[in-house]
Amino acid sequence: MNLTLYVWRQKNANDKGKLVQYEAKDVSTHMSFLEMLDVVNEDLILKGEDPIAFDNDCREGICGTCSMMINGIPHGPEKGTTVCQLHMRHFKDGDKIYIEPWRAKAFPIMKDLIVDRSAFDRVIQAGGFVSINTGGAPDANAVPIPKESADTAMDAAACIGCGACVAACKNASAMLFVAAKVCQLVSLPQGKVEATNRVRNMVAQMDAERFGDCTNYYECEAACPKEIPVKFIAQMNREFLKAKLVK
Repeated sequence: MNLTLYVWRQKNANDKGKLVQYEAKDVSTHMSFLEMLDVVNEDLILKGEDPIAFDNDCREGICGTCSMMINGIPHGPEKGTTVCQLHMRHFKDGDKIYIEPWRAKAFPIMKDLIVDRSAFDRVIQAGGFVSINTGGAPDANAVPIPKESADTAMDAAACIGCGACVAACKNASAMLFVAAKVCQLVSLPQGKVEATNRVRNMVAQMDAERFGDCTNYYECEAACPKEIPVKFIAQMNREFLKAKLVK
């Protein structure tokens, strides 16, 4: 299978950047998307050219670093799939594929397809943790937790912090990411103690990082590789309103 790639190339944060055309030849349908880029990079290196810079780590859909826009869609055309899990069998011979980085003020481009997502780290540092002493790991049934609460916490914890929700949103909102982290902890007894300060601080940091507002178009849910539902945004809004009533 032969493909034509249009890849965003940008030397650094200050460079203007542009789309550059590359030919990917004899691509196996069994390759993952990142493996295909690896082969393209090998050819570029042999030619003495600068390889395409992109983030990757686990290549198992866990770490969330393989973040890029493929034909205008975060992580590509397959629902509930990260780029590293996307296989070339979903494309056809002769296809033209446009590959770009996330586009958001809070995610400045560092080089080519790599963006600085440390804004997410700072949001987590603002309150996305349990700092009180909850003791050692208890027995599985020592702390009674309703199944509904446990399921909610697990669903929210599926968020890998990739930033697809931000990239998909026309406002570059991080509401789904922040909501998932807030709701994961507030659904469990250990997280309820600091619930008020947590939601206040994380929302304040989200705003400070220049993420946009949520206007309920649901692009975030559609683009999320872990299919995090927007119901968590509503839950976080309720938590935030309750926190504003507490002095």
